[in-house]
Amino acid sequence: MTERESAETTNLDRYGSPPLEWSRARDSLTGATPSEHDRFFLGTVRPGGRPHAAGVGVLWFDGDLYIVSGPGTRKSRNLAANPACTISAVLRGIDLVFEGEATRVTDGPTLERLAALYREQGWPAEVEGDAFAAPYSAPSAGPPPWHLYRFTALTATGVATEEPNGATRRRFGR
Repeated sequence: MTERESAETTNLDRYGSPPLEWSRARDSLTGATPSEHDRFFLGTVRPGGRPHAAGVGVLWFDGDLYIVSGPGTRKSRNLAANPACTISAVLRGIDLVFEGEATRVTDGPTLERLAALYREQGWPAEVEGDAFAAPYSAPSAGPPPWHLYRFTALTATGVATEEPNGATRRRFGR
């Protein structure tokens, strides 16, 4: 989801506003510390086809979004069966909906780097094997270990909630 990747932008605003710049969404995601008002929701599909949604914490790193989930949770079980999912975000000045896939991360160097980033934000994550452990996590995360998932976006749709207004879909060339 970086600027150097090829992308197709579609202006969805029917009131004449120009397309939203991707930098506006990216800058909201790359803040060193998430705002206390930022909200993220993961949408997955149950094996029978019914949707499932859950609030999640999200970390932006190297152009991708990352989430953590316990292996026994509904969201993890859904992702194991079908990695297609959405992440919806309510951020200051812009609402975003990403469509893409989430895949489990098990390589040590990435786990170590992301654990360090989580610690910088106040969650004392440590790598144990191919997952995270910590004294605590979100109440809905289940018990440790917690799996790390990399979400790779195929599209992002943004709707501005502050001036300058607009609505734009960006399809990433991956």
